[in-house]
Amino acid sequence: MSAATATPAKAGPRTPGLDRDVAMRLAATEYDRFVAQLRELKPDDWARPTACTEWDVHAMACHVLGMAEFVASMLEQMRQMRAAREAAKEHDSLFIDALTALQVNKHAQRPPAELVALLESTTPKAARGRKRVPGLMRKMKMKGQPVDETGSLTETWTMGYLIDVILTRDTWMHRCDIAAATGREMELTADHDGVLVADIVADWASRHGQACSLTLTGPAGGTWTWGSSGPSYQLDAVAFCRILCGRGTGEGLVATRVPF
Repeated sequence: MSAATATPAKAGPRTPGLDRDVAMRLAATEYDRFVAQLRELKPDDWARPTACTEWDVHAMACHVLGMAEFVASMLEQMRQMRAAREAAKEHDSLFIDALTALQVNKHAQRPPAELVALLESTTPKAARGRKRVPGLMRKMKMKGQPVDETGSLTETWTMGYLIDVILTRDTWMHRCDIAAATGREMELTADHDGVLVADIVADWASRHGQACSLTLTGPAGGTWTWGSSGPSYQLDAVAFCRILCGRGTGEGLVATRVPF
């Protein structure tokens, strides 16, 4: 159990709440678990629809591969950003939507075995690339970052928040998506998923800034209290996180959105 004083949402840019070494350990482990999950899929699983309605499991894996390539190579990052800016302008879409569409389209024709092999070779480079981002660059501000899928709610992040936090949450949530889509158990442990979930909980609490208590069940769960006399919530840890990122509907403070 942990207790904290309820505080209002931050006015300045979002910064990582995790220690850098912890964040990089989580990043490397999450990549490994994502690849391990894909290795266990049956041929029919790759065509199953996911919570991201435009993507099946295969397309989701293409996106994760494309994002790993994005952070593994500066040249590839520049190529993707330039192409995504042009596509977003042409189609009047959000930059992130244009970027992920490009990533999916790049690898859409690859068979599953080739996708897995590329992820196996690329994700270690992605983890190293994220670890090498220098402190000065990590402090750079990124304005207009979408919190929800419509882009109507935006905020400013530091580059460090993207590198240390969001990129790992994104991969983790897609691992959740694939487990849900294929009806398979998701590997969950307190020392990995529990740390990720605790950081998500802290982020959520800083956004609503109100007294409450929260109990999350399962291997990634825990109990937290902020202030006194606030509402109490109890949910499965993964289900809670899926609500916060828009894959479900929450009531009261659980309706507060958190970026993934």
